[in-house]
Amino acid sequence: MLNNIGLPGLLLIAVVVLVLFGRGKISSLMGEVGKGITSFKKGVSEGTAELEEDAAADAKDVTPAAKTAPEKDKA
Repeated sequence: MLNNIGLPGLLLIAVVVLVLFGRGKISSLMGEVGKGITSFKKGVSEGTAELEEDAAADAKDVTPAAKTAPEKDKA
């Protein structure tokens, strides 16, 4: 059903929304949406940075210790 919406259909929807809500209400709504998107992106980047810091702090060196030559018994 929604696959057949073309440019004329989108323009018609935009005009109807503009008439119903008015220019001022739509611009304030879009401003709030923009603030929300910015806040979301900031939260995601902060969360990613925090996870990377935790991973770096929890990283352990798991390389095996260098083996020395076996000593011969002197018995």
